[in-house]
Amino acid sequence: MPEGHTLRRLARQFSDVFGGQRLAVSSPQGRFTGGAALLDGHVLVAADSHGKHLFLHFDHSLVLHVHLGLYGAWSFGGDSTFAGSSSIGAPRRVGEQESFDDGDAGRPYAGPPEPVGAVRVRLVGTNGWADLRGATTCETITAAEAEAVLRRLGPDPLRNRRGDAGRFTANLQSRTTPLAALLMDQKVIAGVGNVYRAEVLFRRRLDPWLPGTDVPDTEARKLWRDVVSVMNDGVADGRIITTTPRYWAGNGTGANGKAAARTPVAKPAAASSAVVRTETYPAREDAHFVYKRHGLPCRVCRTTVLMAELVGRKLYWCPYCQQSA
Repeated sequence: MPEGHTLRRLARQFSDVFGGQRLAVSSPQGRFTGGAALLDGHVLVAADSHGKHLFLHFDHSLVLHVHLGLYGAWSFGGDSTFAGSSSIGAPRRVGEQESFDDGDAGRPYAGPPEPVGAVRVRLVGTNGWADLRGATTCETITAAEAEAVLRRLGPDPLRNRRGDAGRFTANLQSRTTPLAALLMDQKVIAGVGNVYRAEVLFRRRLDPWLPGTDVPDTEARKLWRDVVSVMNDGVADGRIITTTPRYWAGNGTGANGKAAARTPVAKPAAASSAVVRTETYPAREDAHFVYKRHGLPCRVCRTTVLMAELVGRKLYWCPYCQQSA
């Protein structure tokens, strides 16, 4: 499921390519015909996200609310002036790359192509279009209803407003649920998914099974700051990178981590919350500390990374680095 950084990139793209434009809104699939009719011909005045929810605000105070879920994705296209990614959403369906129509031999831009597949909603502006497929939620709501959705959600690390760290801390400490499950609860913190939850718990050397009530204030706030850091990196990079360059191929440990395991001699300190950027990014297999690395040696201590089911999703962790104190 796309995590919060993907939705923030989506909101920015909609602002960049459609902001201030009067849009034609339709439902080629036919399942959103009524909602599309309410938005058709109106101006997009703002695009925003909170956690895994996207909100497109129009000039008559109605809002297109979208939650992509596991399979939802937006695809984009347009003429040579239409800048942005060609698709954003479910990683199993799309990638992010430039793909635009410049016309043939000077032929002027003729508008979007015929819809392909089950397009729930299509937005068409002056120079391009956007198609939505496979979303869990796609609805036209009022501004008041959008505010009600926001009130049900926990703080968003990509907003990081005053008081959010304290609100997150209070949310954790009010429950005996394991910490790893709480990070996936969108009422506790909005936008964290399976990758970020595994990675930030490792980076902070936190036991994923630790009850929320046992997390000290100082550690909860450090955890919040690390989530803020890595999710903002995800917005900038367009992908989740939580390791530092020392763990990338050619920098010591190798891409697959299959060096001979050894007995750890000391519990390592928590990883830095800052990822040092270079001109190149790591290979996919080097980008994470524990996510999808079960059965491989921990990058830090060489103990075998474990996997278990928790709240319906696979949890990955190092049983040595992430011991309870």
